[in-house]
Amino acid sequence: MEALKGVRILDMTHVQAGPTCSQLLAWMGADVIKFEPPHGDATRGQLRDVPNADSLYFTMLNCNKRSITVNMKSAEGRQVFVDLVKICDIVMENFGPGVLDRLGFTWHKIHEINPKIVMGSIKGFGSSGPYADFKAYENVAQAMGGAMSTTGMPDGPPFVTGAQIGDSGTGLHLAIGLLAALHQANRTGQGQYVEVAMMDGVMNLCRVKFRDHQRLTRQTLPEYSVPTSQGMGDVPRAGNDSGGGQLGNAIHCKPHGANDWLYVVVQEAVWEGLANRIGGEGLVKDPRFAKIADRRKNQNEMWKLITDFAKGYTKREFMAILNPLDVPCGPIMSTEDLATDEHIRGRDMWVELDHPQRGKWWNVGMPIKLSASPAKIERSPTLGEHTDEVLKEVLKYDENKINSLKQAGAFSASPKKAA
Repeated sequence: MEALKGVRILDMTHVQAGPTCSQLLAWMGADVIKFEPPHGDATRGQLRDVPNADSLYFTMLNCNKRSITVNMKSAEGRQVFVDLVKICDIVMENFGPGVLDRLGFTWHKIHEINPKIVMGSIKGFGSSGPYADFKAYENVAQAMGGAMSTTGMPDGPPFVTGAQIGDSGTGLHLAIGLLAALHQANRTGQGQYVEVAMMDGVMNLCRVKFRDHQRLTRQTLPEYSVPTSQGMGDVPRAGNDSGGGQLGNAIHCKPHGANDWLYVVVQEAVWEGLANRIGGEGLVKDPRFAKIADRRKNQNEMWKLITDFAKGYTKREFMAILNPLDVPCGPIMSTEDLATDEHIRGRDMWVELDHPQRGKWWNVGMPIKLSASPAKIERSPTLGEHTDEVLKEVLKYDENKINSLKQAGAFSASPKKAA
């Protein structure tokens, strides 16, 4: 049985953050009704690679959902929304500040319609505070949540990360909050409002940097490869340093291309074996690297020795040398590496699907593995594909009512007024 079977979600979210959350919940068995305006989620047409087909941006974030189009600018469309709110367990939105309120549906109004419903909202900066009305974007959230200032090379500009921690990371946070609130609603009969701000989510993912921020008030950061000083304030950018108690760095291997790197972590327990393999007894006894404090102090020299040794090996060959020594390491995996990797395929993390508009395509799989409720990944819906189905099966509307609503423009764009 699917873990969330019987849970119905009215998903008004669009673009990435909200759809990430609702897709995960759909993969766990929730019935997610994607509630779209007549023109659809904007990402259906963004970065389109197949003419007249939903883009990969959309299809990769909206699997296992049912799509219904509703014109919320019409009274009839708003009534359909109200009827769905009455029978759903969760309603989700990530509109700009005040958009849903202006349509007449504040949280208090929605709670009045269905006291047990849980409402999830994603905002750039939350609904309170001086930034509440600012617009957000993935990289804006990374910038303002602390990620960019701590990412990049020491003497270079700040960098964003390729992982979508502002959008998808916020969606993951929301999923946790919604499930907690749903659990409480099932106990008490009362729903609640769950809000996650993108800035807050990024800040939470930067937790270890705030650990170091506070350490700097009392000490230097000896594990950093760049100089630090007590009271310096900002946590510095430190390239590919591990950022933890153990030293780590990316080592360039042959043929020295863009992704020919192996990330290596030098733990205290593995140093002797590693040193003996790359430099023999002389390196094992070298006082510059005898203890972890010595290696921290002289880590740039240590990394140079390891890099010089790695020059004769590919990243996979070097990994094969280090694995028997119990040295934690892993190759920098490109998108092509991952798309063709047998480990990834074996764990259903790269899944082939078929779509009526675009044909065969691939999606990243379900990262959360439930032993008794494995995810079955199905394609994303075409725009409005399930409108009639939802109206009949979920809302129990009869044909006459559906036709009347269609004629009133409840599911289609309002005609433009003549100039």
